[in-house]
Amino acid sequence: MRIAVFGSFYRGFHVLSELLKGPIAPRVQVVGVATDDVGAPFISRERRVWAYPHTQQEETMVEELALAHGLDLYKGRVKTAEFYRRYEEQWRPDICIAATFGQRIDARLFQFPARGFYNLHPCIDDGWPSHYAGPNPFQALLDSRSDHVAIAMHAVDDGFDTGRLVGLSEKIYVPPGASVVDLHKISSPLAAKFFAHELSKMLT
Repeated sequence: MRIAVFGSFYRGFHVLSELLKGPIAPRVQVVGVATDDVGAPFISRERRVWAYPHTQQEETMVEELALAHGLDLYKGRVKTAEFYRRYEEQWRPDICIAATFGQRIDARLFQFPARGFYNLHPCIDDGWPSHYAGPNPFQALLDSRSDHVAIAMHAVDDGFDTGRLVGLSEKIYVPPGASVVDLHKISSPLAAKFFAHELSKMLT
């Protein structure tokens, strides 16, 4: 199974780590990684996790992991002729996963993988599509004073976090005083293992 990862920050790091080093690693091949260039204007930094205090290491952790494993890395705009060629002719993914990624995925990208293009999105079990769709769901969950979060795995479509729901993770309880960055750190290992579990079912 050829997999492309579109991810950054802790969720991207843990998903990529799980695919490279976890129990599912022998069954998959990561063929490419697209990650955020935090200084680029096209990632809508002000509306995403990068608007919060963070370190330089957190900006580059996915990039460094990908390069350490010899993976093809891309940090530019994904809706360009350059990237379409790389994606369709070199990466040729069977499945894609988005895990904290600062660009919208268009139909040419999400319709290409034969086994689907999926996203990991924080929410609660409030029906689907979730009330917490959007670029900064953890802040919305904190604003509503939810005592827990969960991670939805859903197919990517033309909407904003509206594609078919594949599964919902276990609840992750929110500690007092938690920030958006704290929730990324707390939830990302579980999100990665949840994705690996759902992916393993697709491989059977």
